[in-house]
Amino acid sequence: MRHMKRPPQSWSAGQIPDQSGRVAVVTGANSGLGLETARALARRGAHVILAVRDEAKGHRAAGLITAESPAARLEVRRLDLADLDAVRGFADGLRAAHARLDLLVNNAGVMAPPRTLTAQGHEVQFAANHLGHFALTGLLLDLLAAGDDPRVVTVSSLNHRQGRLHFDDLSGERAYAPMGFYNQSKLANAVFGHELHRRLGEARSPVRSLLAHPGYTATSLSTSGTFGLVKLVFGRLLRPFAQPPEQGALPQLYAATAPEAESGQFIGPDGMGELRGAPKQVGLIHRVTDPEAGHRLWSVSEELTGVRYAFEGAR
Repeated sequence: MRHMKRPPQSWSAGQIPDQSGRVAVVTGANSGLGLETARALARRGAHVILAVRDEAKGHRAAGLITAESPAARLEVRRLDLADLDAVRGFADGLRAAHARLDLLVNNAGVMAPPRTLTAQGHEVQFAANHLGHFALTGLLLDLLAAGDDPRVVTVSSLNHRQGRLHFDDLSGERAYAPMGFYNQSKLANAVFGHELHRRLGEARSPVRSLLAHPGYTATSLSTSGTFGLVKLVFGRLLRPFAQPPEQGALPQLYAATAPEAESGQFIGPDGMGELRGAPKQVGLIHRVTDPEAGHRLWSVSEELTGVRYAFEGAR
């Protein structure tokens, strides 16, 4: 793989190429990074589908975008990533309305709630952050293969580097730590994005799979579902040091739109510790690139979601 030309330090959302005619899905688009991503894509002409769990919040977000960009082309569609039946329903609805998809930004997430199981019996962070996005991507892969310069951008976190995949206890039945299982879900995002890149390459598919992380960014993620010490530290004590969402969204916007961004790359901030700054290519730890971990997570994810990938559109 060629090394990416390093993005200029001044790269901003204003440098996003024209997105007219492109159809993009952004999960978790009602606030934070998702809202800023949807806003920037719509401003550059994309038809943006705001995939949100709460439709009322989604429509409010759409209103904010259209107030700034009256010509914005937006749809609000309900998507509960923690419910695999809802994921299938969303994919069916999208398929009925659109013949192709050019961009999927797997952005939505939950962080450090008390142990909760989904309707299908999965730990909610692993379900919403990873399994839902794994299923969604697989169910939409043929639409992506029909797209123009199609890309999947999966948003991970710096915390993935502290994560471990507990294959013998993915639901946290034996031992559950809110931040530990958040870190696991973010590691799963990274492993998935890299393994998807590898499999797309083997199939000679036109779809690119890229990873991104926002550094340390002030969003509702650290306050809406968290509790106790986690909420105090991330929601109050450290929040003044966080960058704003419009800055934190730049790595995923760069991965989603920059012509020179390549499949398999991980884009994050260029500042100290990758906490803030302009987009750059960042390193992948061994736990992300380990083929055994990639194969095992893929197999488990297929089993738990019932979604089998068909790499249609391969050349």
